[in-house]
Amino acid sequence: MDRYELRREDYSLSADQADLQSAYAKFFAAHCPIDVVRAAEPEGFDKSLWERLCGTGATTMALPESAGGDGATLVDLTLVAEEIGRWMAPVPWIDHVCAARLLAQVGDFDAGTVSALAQGREIAALAPQLGVTTGKRLIPAGSIADHIVVRDGDEIVALSFATRPAKVDNLGRLPMAWVDPAAADTRTVLGGADVLAHYERALDEWRLLTASALVGLIEQTMRIAAEFATTRYTLGVPISTLQGISHPLANIAIAVEGGRSLGRKAAWYLDNEPDARRELALAAFVFMSDEAAKAATMAVQVQGGLGVSEESAASAYLVRARGWPLAGGDVGASALRIAELISERNIREGVNHAAHDPARA
Repeated sequence: MDRYELRREDYSLSADQADLQSAYAKFFAAHCPIDVVRAAEPEGFDKSLWERLCGTGATTMALPESAGGDGATLVDLTLVAEEIGRWMAPVPWIDHVCAARLLAQVGDFDAGTVSALAQGREIAALAPQLGVTTGKRLIPAGSIADHIVVRDGDEIVALSFATRPAKVDNLGRLPMAWVDPAAADTRTVLGGADVLAHYERALDEWRLLTASALVGLIEQTMRIAAEFATTRYTLGVPISTLQGISHPLANIAIAVEGGRSLGRKAAWYLDNEPDARRELALAAFVFMSDEAAKAATMAVQVQGGLGVSEESAASAYLVRARGWPLAGGDVGASALRIAELISERNIREGVNHAAHDPARA
């Protein structure tokens, strides 16, 4: 039996991984209550929370040991991303680790910069939009990043600005900014024969971790709605007993488990067989982008007028459920890319079958 065969179908966590997720759940519960989230909305970033998070090793764990990191797996990183989504943490952890992992592979930086990236003292970001290769673009962490990685024509470049670009208002409450590569004060071309492949891998990781954050986000919206539904009565019974409430909440639970399993499967393949199932990270992103918006809307509706109030936590989850996926550009472009990857694989497999069995040609 292929030694990986069972692992491909086993998405349960090891004891160490369960402890890792529990530790970050406790961290954000202690340091990221809803008032911290609300206070950070104007800037989209809480520097104090970021420094605390970096102090836990959340940035170093993501990098290879050769870059001063701890060499965590992508499955490990999905667990941290889930907790970031669950607590709507106003920190650019996903953008930073994806960009920093890329720079660790193809960047040519001095030891001080490498250390600063590993420790989170300098923040890295990237442009996750598919198909955007020239001109200005929206960068999710563009207003706070020290290094911004983008594709500019046929080159992958790291940009820095003496004056950071101004934050623009956005639905996801992110530290987003318009970035023009031509206006950068420093432009470093990232080299290597496989630099484009590494960049594409970084984008896949961004979509995977964003999908995992959305898993945590909608699981928390489900819990908020379920707790409300069990305490709200109509005609003498909790509204949670009504099919119009209980069935949609069950659908959210199914989406959470489906998205979580798909994300872990995508993470395992990216780590172990990166070229075998490239569509999985995109599929997780597309699936959770759709489900998060529906789930968060349902959670608001369960709470009626309270759900749509500014004071409601459900409304904060709703805007992020709709806004975070848009940081990656048109979600439809990711769906189209899935079709392209599957078609390419089918063609390759068809050619291989024909080579071994001329009768099938």
